Amino acid sequence: MKAKKIWFEEEYILIETTTGKTGKMLLSWFPRLQKASFQSQMAFELWADGSWIHWEQIGEDLSVDGFFTYNKDMGI
Repeated sequence: MKAKKIWFEEEYILIETTTGKTGKMLLSWFPRLQKASFQSQMAFELWADGSWIHWEQIGEDLSVDGFFTYNKDMGI
């Protein structure tokens, strides 16, 4: 799965994939990303042909697949 668009709304990070699926996760699950300025949040790069989101400035990486498979309560 590959990211096409990434944005932030209140307490969420959201993505849209190249296939049109939309996923979101709570920013509180990622404290470094949550505490970062909007400018730092938007300073991401897409890696591995769009399947990973990387924030060099804040040391955070998220997989696009994780937006559809990760469940904080289950720890997976």
